[in-house]
Amino acid sequence: MSQALGRHILVEFFNCNSDILNDVNRIEEYMVNAAKTAEATIINSTFHHFSPYGVSGVVVIQESHLAIHTWPEFRYAAVDIFTCGDVIDPWIGYDELKRNFEAEQGSAMEINRGQIDLLKRISFDVGKDREAKQQEIVPKFKREVWFTDKDQNVALSIRHKGKLLFNEQSKFQKVQVYDTFAYGKMLTIDNMVMCTEKDEYGYHEMLIHIPMNTHPNPRKVLVIGGGDGGSIREILRHPEVESVKMVEIDDVVVKASKQHLPTLSSGFDHERLELIIGDGIQYLADCAAESYDVIIIDGSDPEGPSEGLFTASFFKDVHRCLKSDGLLCTHSESPHFNRNVFVELTHCVKGIFGTDKVNTFLVYIPTYPTGMWSFLCASKGDLHPLRDLDDGAADLFAEEHGLQYYHAGIHRSAFVLPRFVRDLLE
Repeated sequence: MSQALGRHILVEFFNCNSDILNDVNRIEEYMVNAAKTAEATIINSTFHHFSPYGVSGVVVIQESHLAIHTWPEFRYAAVDIFTCGDVIDPWIGYDELKRNFEAEQGSAMEINRGQIDLLKRISFDVGKDREAKQQEIVPKFKREVWFTDKDQNVALSIRHKGKLLFNEQSKFQKVQVYDTFAYGKMLTIDNMVMCTEKDEYGYHEMLIHIPMNTHPNPRKVLVIGGGDGGSIREILRHPEVESVKMVEIDDVVVKASKQHLPTLSSGFDHERLELIIGDGIQYLADCAAESYDVIIIDGSDPEGPSEGLFTASFFKDVHRCLKSDGLLCTHSESPHFNRNVFVELTHCVKGIFGTDKVNTFLVYIPTYPTGMWSFLCASKGDLHPLRDLDDGAADLFAEEHGLQYYHAGIHRSAFVLPRFVRDLLE
């Protein structure tokens, strides 16, 4: 008989495969398999992935637990294996994890927990339900795998079903699709949430229908970015549009959306759409002046391939390529989450279009940091998103197309800014 109640191994794995250590699905699978290989009885698992890197999680077993945290940037993982009684050998789990993590080196220290000679057993009566409790069936194994989008101070966690539907590293970024419990399919780029099936309509309907219902005759429309397809889906609801040109730098985003997000990607095969896989910044630099009635900038955050979409030179090309009465609409980050970019971008666009030609509006998107997201509608001519709105036509349009967020009232109210946002822009 063991001289302790439990065996506790404190483990360090060095020079592991970094890609594995940053993959929450594989980490959860390997930790569960380590418990199974040791013939432990699994109760549940809970794992989180953190943006941009790192995984934490625990597998609760009837005999105690296996826990982990990874540092992919150091190729390092710290693991905690605790088993109670004589039946489970924790070293079997150690060997399994070292192999799966492709660790070049592992070290471990075993501690006996609850030394018998230091303990005194007492008579512990669980009551009259003792016999029934002894016959309880072990609960069904419950998995909890979480995606976490975070910075140093704020985090959003979304539980998903534990298997990546799409996972591809393009020339520019990592593109993934998860199947979540609360928000349906979710597209992420470089471990940041781009859109989910459940709440994408707020972003796309407001980004598109505010300029489209302000412009009296938007025949030619350009979209920079927007590889998920949501923007062109909404643009193509407008029958007056003769042509839509979309310039997306990363064909892998389009591929992922076509395969797994059919509610967003339904417009990719439309006869009025011309899809160009290329650099939107260069496309606008080469574009003829006064080519478009409406230009939509549907990029991700100002990092990686989207960084150039937040510069003065880019917006000067946007202004040049708009017709004399043309409109620009672009997202401008969160006044809460990314305050500096929000302010700087707004002042940048105002410096090019004119202060009285740029109007900020807000949309609420649950899966974006803080929920509050901002957009800019800028006019090259005299069009104004409030003065030139036909409320009746906008409401009829929203009803006919079954829109979930946009209508005339929300169009107008979106431009009513909280005092703190107004103060930021002054």
